[in-house]
Amino acid sequence: MKKNTPIDYEVVSRKLEERRIENIATATIREIKKLVDEIEEETGEKFIRMEMGVPGLPPTQVGVEAEIDALQKGVAAIYPDIFGIAPLKKEIKRFVKLFLDIDVSEETVFPSVGAMQGAFMAFMTVNRMYPERKGTLFIDPGFPVQKQQCKALGQEYFSFDVYNYRGEKLRGKLESFLSTGEVSSILYSNPNNPSWICFTEEELQIIGELATKYNVTVIEDLAYFGMDFRKDFSQPGKPPYQPTVAKYTDNWLLLISSSKVFSYAGQRIGMMVLSDKLFYARAEGLLRYFSTDRLGYSMVYGAMYTLTAGVSHSSQYALTAMLRAVNDGEINLTEAVKDYGEKAKIMKEIFLENGFQIVYDKDMDEPIADGFYFTFSYPGMTAKELLHDLLFYGVSAISLVIAGSDHDEGVRACVSLVQREQFDDLRTRLKRFHEDHQKQP
Repeated sequence: MKKNTPIDYEVVSRKLEERRIENIATATIREIKKLVDEIEEETGEKFIRMEMGVPGLPPTQVGVEAEIDALQKGVAAIYPDIFGIAPLKKEIKRFVKLFLDIDVSEETVFPSVGAMQGAFMAFMTVNRMYPERKGTLFIDPGFPVQKQQCKALGQEYFSFDVYNYRGEKLRGKLESFLSTGEVSSILYSNPNNPSWICFTEEELQIIGELATKYNVTVIEDLAYFGMDFRKDFSQPGKPPYQPTVAKYTDNWLLLISSSKVFSYAGQRIGMMVLSDKLFYARAEGLLRYFSTDRLGYSMVYGAMYTLTAGVSHSSQYALTAMLRAVNDGEINLTEAVKDYGEKAKIMKEIFLENGFQIVYDKDMDEPIADGFYFTFSYPGMTAKELLHDLLFYGVSAISLVIAGSDHDEGVRACVSLVQREQFDDLRTRLKRFHEDHQKQP
């Protein structure tokens, strides 16, 4: 690589050495963030930051106002109900009916400290129902921290890259794992982090049917709820609804985040929704860890209580207000976040015109949606080489390898923190990268 790069070659090289990052393709998101922070500080050059999957929009104002009001009324002095405050449970139930067309009881829905805590509680309980089973099957690519959560609990897990197993091919691949009797749960995100693929109804039906056949719980991560912008999922009580495996099995648990669709990440509040069947399910294996053999109560009084004893009181009022507003049609669920899709479309075009390729480019035969993430590669380079060299051009991202992808050349880009006024900078830097890296005839 040439040493006359847009970002000072010596500074980037020295920071890589100081941070002792030998393989940037296996570095964590936070490690890359810290590295880029230090390079920016020393050089004074602003990077195109695509490594962190964090919101880039203002929080939903109705939530902010409701939380301020709740704090002024003194809720900070009172422990919240561990099951969630009653108005919030009512609005979660309504939300699930209006935007997923699924009926649930108020008792089986409750807030969690972000969907991250929701996943951890699911692993703590679901994966302990049956002692003979080993753990979760991850349909990858996926969010790396969820596997780390399993490791922290001493649980095993299984995984495979779904890229070559779309449609009916998914059935045989899933059954090869489930037929062993070792899988307790299946987890995937939809839309997917990092690839932004979205499962079809056919694929969700396959997952649901096999979950019922093998009595396995599906943990469906809906962190990017309604953000497949190829369809309008924003109208309460009207189709199309956010696709969900809950249409095809009773063995399901949903993780719904407020971080992206409401841009409320800082207050760490999400939702857990269990089917009535799963919430009231009994399993003697739970008694090894909890005081009850009923799953839902083990999750709340066992897992939730020991972790955080509930969710921030004031943020529950914020989420209540945001859900009520979208449930009543006062604000549009996805209008504000459509900006992510618009930016992704432009950014992908900039990458493509400068010699890059999109890695996960199709949902079956349909072009992939434009959304919060997209994936790219550069011909002849591994992700390790690509991420390393992009740093010298002021562009940061993460490898697909850490997300369980088989594409060791692939890189994930998050569009949220990239501002539109940076597009010209991005185009200039990628053009320079392409000029410096394209193979000469």
